[in-house]
Amino acid sequence: MKIRDVVSYLSTIAPPAYQESYDNAGLITGDPGWEVRGALVTLDCTEPVVDEAIEAGANLIVAHHPILFRGIKRLTGGNYVERTLIKAIKNDIAIFAMHTNLDNVLGGVNSKIAEKIGLVKTRILQPKKDTLSKLVTFIPRENAEEVLAALHEAGAGQIGNYKNCSFRVAGQGAFMPVEGANPHIGEKGKLELVDETRVEVIFPSWQEGRILEALRKSHPYEEVAYYLTPLANENQEVGSGLLGELPEAEEPMAFLQRLKVSMDLPMIRHTRIPGRKIRNVAVCGGAGSFLLSRAIQAGADAYISADFKYHEFFDAENRILVADIGHYESEIHTKELLAELLTKKFHTFASNFSKTVTNPISYL
Repeated sequence: MKIRDVVSYLSTIAPPAYQESYDNAGLITGDPGWEVRGALVTLDCTEPVVDEAIEAGANLIVAHHPILFRGIKRLTGGNYVERTLIKAIKNDIAIFAMHTNLDNVLGGVNSKIAEKIGLVKTRILQPKKDTLSKLVTFIPRENAEEVLAALHEAGAGQIGNYKNCSFRVAGQGAFMPVEGANPHIGEKGKLELVDETRVEVIFPSWQEGRILEALRKSHPYEEVAYYLTPLANENQEVGSGLLGELPEAEEPMAFLQRLKVSMDLPMIRHTRIPGRKIRNVAVCGGAGSFLLSRAIQAGADAYISADFKYHEFFDAENRILVADIGHYESEIHTKELLAELLTKKFHTFASNFSKTVTNPISYL
């Protein structure tokens, strides 16, 4: 199994196109052609984590946070980032990061938090726009099912919990082959009328190349007519945060106590205890104060996230219980998610949890 095989698979789970503009998810060090001897999953890639990989004989580290965010002009070991990169490179260790792209997909970081605290009926709290496209094409009626099957196989037509979605209209196509053409139907210099099906399908924009390749390979025409249109629609499967429900409403203090246990928290910073029970809960791993107003608008009774500043707690205005559980603590269970993904797909190498505690914050 090659590094590129692992990268390719994980990129279908959390496509790099869904990372934020400031991010640096992806393969940071290593040759995609290396054979994988073992993988180590971690929240952060630091020098001790690289040492741990060396000791375990693993040459791939799969991390949530990228060790390298910004461009660097030299590698002299002047800080922990440079020292970590130097050590990984010297020891032929690949570092792959799945960061905000894993935050922004269903089944990612926030879904793991929801699973840990028992939320059901989960959905994206703030769906992203401008991540979908529409393909319109025209297919001879007798070939429509075959072409549609190829498009669906390539990833088109998935809308929420429904797959193989399309819109079809019967019509008639007209064309005249000219000199140099090799028509599937018709003769050169003669106008041809063909019963066709107009097909429309929606797909994630990042899959455009794959969708068009499937269209061209399956379509019988020498020249395939199609339109591509970017959509401003919200993508219900991609975006920030998650909203869900508790199976039963809980008293606020009971909810906080259970949260502390289920997420293995040393402490919780929270706003004033509200006078109503907790049923609807919003979550966002990592720094999530930017979603507070969205959580309130969505009718959440509680919002679990991290890195709230002092004045941001006031923004709750007694309309919602804010529980700041810490950045590291909100995302540490991402290691479980990464290990589950690797173990489910690959059986030719071992995937291990890093035992290194990378939390830069200590509590007294």
